[in-house]
Amino acid sequence: MSDIKFGTDGWRGRIADDYTFENVRRCAQGYASYILTTARPGEAPSAVIGHDKRFQSEDFAATAAEVLAGNGIKVFLTDGATPTPVIAFAVPAKRALGAINITASHNPPQDNGFKVRGATGGAIDPEGLKRIEAGIPAAGGAKTLAYERAVKQGLIEKFDASTDYIANLKTLVDLEAIRNAGLNIVMDAMWGNGAGWLPRLIGGGKTRIHEIHNTRNPVFPEMRRPEPIQPNVDVGLRTTVEQKADACCITDGDADRCGFGDEHGVFINQLSVFGLLALYLLELRGQRGPIVKTLSTTSMLEKLGRLYDVPVHETGVGFKFVAPKMTETNALIGGEESGGFAFRGNVPERDGILGNLYLLDFMVKTGKTASGLLQYLFSKVGAHYYDRIDTRCTPEQREATRARLETAKPATIGGLKVTGKNTMDGYKFELEDGGWLLVRMSGTEPLVRVYTETTHKDLVRPILEDGVKIAGLSS
Repeated sequence: MSDIKFGTDGWRGRIADDYTFENVRRCAQGYASYILTTARPGEAPSAVIGHDKRFQSEDFAATAAEVLAGNGIKVFLTDGATPTPVIAFAVPAKRALGAINITASHNPPQDNGFKVRGATGGAIDPEGLKRIEAGIPAAGGAKTLAYERAVKQGLIEKFDASTDYIANLKTLVDLEAIRNAGLNIVMDAMWGNGAGWLPRLIGGGKTRIHEIHNTRNPVFPEMRRPEPIQPNVDVGLRTTVEQKADACCITDGDADRCGFGDEHGVFINQLSVFGLLALYLLELRGQRGPIVKTLSTTSMLEKLGRLYDVPVHETGVGFKFVAPKMTETNALIGGEESGGFAFRGNVPERDGILGNLYLLDFMVKTGKTASGLLQYLFSKVGAHYYDRIDTRCTPEQREATRARLETAKPATIGGLKVTGKNTMDGYKFELEDGGWLLVRMSGTEPLVRVYTETTHKDLVRPILEDGVKIAGLSS
């Protein structure tokens, strides 16, 4: 068995510790072996490779390209740091078999990652990830072809992935209406790949865009990590108030996650954003189709499903579950608690750029403020409140927590009666108000996450504190 393990989205590690050029070569060989098995007889195999703005990401991407080329796979290599959704869209646009994306997304600055995607541009299912893992060789076992030789042989070709993506984007959202709406927007790119995209897409008209954190800085100043949740977004929210802006649009380090703040500098949490995006598509756009959600995200979606007569499918956590289910059901929207949302008409991959554009279009088409949109959602499904606590832990602590949760049978949590227990992915305790508490081990980091959503604002903290106690994580 390989010592490299793929989590919910691929493999991540600490740069210069386990995330090394040799281990990237090994992962690339495992991926090359996998996608070669998916090629049809006589098909010339190809793949897309892109990267983010982290330390040496472009060099790690070139290293992965050398391995794929060494296996006879043509590589379309992005010509610079490129958002994850743009890389994903390039896969079907180039009729490639998949993609490698060198990014650690929202992780701390010391990390980098190796994301893999299939022929749809979406996440590879768990069985496929196991096959990639199984094909990872020992050190020195990767086939490589030197970069310059691969270029000369036509096995590595640099390209601009934005052209096809933007052409499709124009079919999904009315960019001209947003451009001329006269909005004042703060855009927080979190030092990542989302920088420059809103000015490019909706700039040049009456709408003004004030970008912050829009240069390359792998240390990610003014935030703990480029994850679009508080406190990382607080500078952007303060800037929204200072600029008297109408909204704060946020993308994470690789621009696959969407964050949003209102005109008062108040963060609209990612569960509410999921509800807003679903409502926008169902009501404003009049579209219909299934909703796919992970069990860690909002129960507002089940309420919207009943209101608009659409099915709602629940999966385990991670787009390795969401993407295949979206493809299977031709879903209207799919998403997860982290702020990652995918949409029909695009590839089954999270898209923070499109998510923010849809929210702005919602404002433009309804004439509502950002805070007004949230109140409109709550008028449909009732107010919902969410928070989470992350606790670092050792493998031994994780197993002890798992053992406690297996046998836990609390009668009440936060004063609310427990009505059920779901162990699909973690331990989810269903509560009498339709809310829930979830305790789950992260698939990408050494963390135990405790989450809740409830209709009682004053019970968020008591529910989380009870969850921490049930998991045995408190001191």
